[in-house]
Amino acid sequence: MPELTLVDGSGVRRDLPAKLTWQVIVCTVIAACGGLMFGYDIGISGGVTGMDMFLEKFFPEVYVKKHQAKANNYCKFNSQLLQLFTSSLYLAAIVACFIGSICCKKRGRKPTMQIASVFFLVGAILNAAALNIGMLIAGRLCLGAGIGFGNQLLITIGILTANVINYATSKLHPYGWRISLGGAACPALLLLLGSLMIVETPTSLIERGKNEEGLYTLKKIRGVDNVDKEYEEISQAVEFSRQIRHPFKNLWKQSGRPQLVCGALIQIFQQFTGISVVMLYAPVLFQTMGLGENASLMSAIMTNTVKPIGTAFAIVVVDRFGRRALLIEAAIQMFISLGAIGVILAVHLHSTNVVAKHYAVLVIVLVCVFLAGFAWSWGPLGWLIPSEIFPIETRSAGFSVAVIMNFVFTFLVAQTFLTMLCHMRAGTFFLYSAMLAVMCLFAKYFLPETKGIPIDEMVERVWKQHWFWKRYYKDHDTGKGGLEIQDKPKENTIA
Repeated sequence: MPELTLVDGSGVRRDLPAKLTWQVIVCTVIAACGGLMFGYDIGISGGVTGMDMFLEKFFPEVYVKKHQAKANNYCKFNSQLLQLFTSSLYLAAIVACFIGSICCKKRGRKPTMQIASVFFLVGAILNAAALNIGMLIAGRLCLGAGIGFGNQLLITIGILTANVINYATSKLHPYGWRISLGGAACPALLLLLGSLMIVETPTSLIERGKNEEGLYTLKKIRGVDNVDKEYEEISQAVEFSRQIRHPFKNLWKQSGRPQLVCGALIQIFQQFTGISVVMLYAPVLFQTMGLGENASLMSAIMTNTVKPIGTAFAIVVVDRFGRRALLIEAAIQMFISLGAIGVILAVHLHSTNVVAKHYAVLVIVLVCVFLAGFAWSWGPLGWLIPSEIFPIETRSAGFSVAVIMNFVFTFLVAQTFLTMLCHMRAGTFFLYSAMLAVMCLFAKYFLPETKGIPIDEMVERVWKQHWFWKRYYKDHDTGKGGLEIQDKPKENTIA
């Protein structure tokens, strides 16, 4: 009989009876659509903000500056509203994360997914039909809410797809930008239709006390009747989770601070690599150097082709070389790339001139090197490491904090970059280079290696052995990690 192989918190492989069912296939497609949506919404904004037809309609002052011969190259796109168009996505996602978490706990994952797809659809429609800046921002807020409620896989493919579509629609005057922004409705529709076809997850049903329905659903998903062992394990995990009191409060206890600090910092540092600047504003950056609209969009396609390849490379090598080695190497690689871009801009891009073509090509190459380094390190590992370092008791709460930190600092970076570029010029890239130097030191001296360490052994084998973090466990009973756990779960309730 086909089997499902799982690895538990102790690193023990367990084979459970299962078949590849239609439900599993649909769930895989839905997960892909969720990530595709997120990546598409990230990538599409940078392209349309460089389109003349879009700027002329919604940001006429930027359009005028862009085409003025004497306009400052570094300040052509400096507009708080233009930045808000991009960053509002993350502002809404921050709020939606909290609401989505409550909705998922109270109503289940399926209706939460359906809500996310509706937000995506409404946002895409508002953006495609926008008549003014208000509708445009409202659409981005809805898309951000969808991201907060939804999933985040295949993001790099979504970004690449958005850049390809931007390149194609840039030639379709005067409504090409509407096609680009409205294109977000396609994966949103797939997400909505898929969410109507799947069943609720067994874990979610058991959490809400629907045990019999959870057992029936587990049999349906696995395609076999012999699921008693897996059902029992899910029930035990849910019951244990129920016993944890105040998981967010536990994060602030002394024994929880090392994981909290590292989990939050790695998400903050992920944004301080400058990745959002490159991903959100690459076409704008290339136009700042003097490349034409189409050339800039094509350059964005070329550079973003590197990212999926780098992510695939990370999957292959991360368990061979370890997390810290990849983070340190990539920080050095990105430090050199951004520093070199800063030097080229400082020396060759002045207020009103155009950078020589060979220097523009060199910047494109350096952006590719930067993206490759990010894609096999701080990109995927920025999500992997927080999922590994928190103990089971605070894992959900800790990872939620990490995600919120990511959205908050993505919003801040997206909202300030064009203004920074105008005032600091090439110094903007030197600033991010300096941050990468700090990140390299953080990864080397403060971030412990988690490769091959089971979650339930992480405290003893990693944190209590670390030269700096071990002080947080001194004279502390780590039997329960200093966490508040009920002595006995309430009877007749399984959350």
